[in-house]
Amino acid sequence: MTAATLITVAPTGAEADKSRTPALPVTLDELVATAIACQAAGAAVIHVHIRDDKARPTLDLPRLKDTVAALRAHTSLIVQLSTGGAVTDPYEDRLNVLDAAPDACSLTCGTVNFGDDVFMNPWGFITDLYQATQEKGIAPEFELFDLGHVVTLHRLLSAYGPPHGGHIHCDLVMGVPGGFDGDLRTMAAAIQALPDGATWSATGIGRTSVPVLLAALSAGGHLRVGMEDTLTFAKGRPVRDNAELVTRAASAATLAQRPPMTTAAARAFLGIDSAV
Repeated sequence: MTAATLITVAPTGAEADKSRTPALPVTLDELVATAIACQAAGAAVIHVHIRDDKARPTLDLPRLKDTVAALRAHTSLIVQLSTGGAVTDPYEDRLNVLDAAPDACSLTCGTVNFGDDVFMNPWGFITDLYQATQEKGIAPEFELFDLGHVVTLHRLLSAYGPPHGGHIHCDLVMGVPGGFDGDLRTMAAAIQALPDGATWSATGIGRTSVPVLLAALSAGGHLRVGMEDTLTFAKGRPVRDNAELVTRAASAATLAQRPPMTTAAARAFLGIDSAV
């Protein structure tokens, strides 16, 4: 068990509707302000989706590059871009995300029924994306939605070797209809199946956010929180902003005697080069 907790904030995502959730950060200025507040609250990594001028999900490369540059200019957070995008995004656009030169990226290890949709990640796309991260010096975070994805992770590492930086870090995405249940029993099974030496964070979607947070801390894992994953802070009470979710995670981590990891410590932990 590490002495500190890596906290990732996922502030926007591709699903929530800005018109229904005014606090959702969708412009660059909103995202930068969110990043500054979340770093102050205890986050060390920001997992980034972007929106267009109409607040729709986009993988526009110039906009991604501007986003990476702005986040680096105003924070020391590790910038992790989503290569998942929206479920409708084509594979080529998802691969091109890496051309924005983030510190890290998500790499989902398999297809999953994502509620009423299908999040497609066939083996050929996974291997293309993984090899591109190795070539471009970008650290992947392996997103795992079910136990089959863990099997694919083992296959990927066996076929192509370790990731850039040498450290295997995973995110267990729990509570999506079609994937892992957001409970302790499922988490324990996933942890046991991970590669030797791998570290992991856990994400609880919707109503599983607090149970998953507490279970992850008790099991020595790390945390991802944010408005991508939940819009409800407590029953009947909407989330005020992303910093509120990071503050709760940081408080729980401190109570568990594993306070939030600094950005510098997080870079060393994940094998990510110092910020440019």
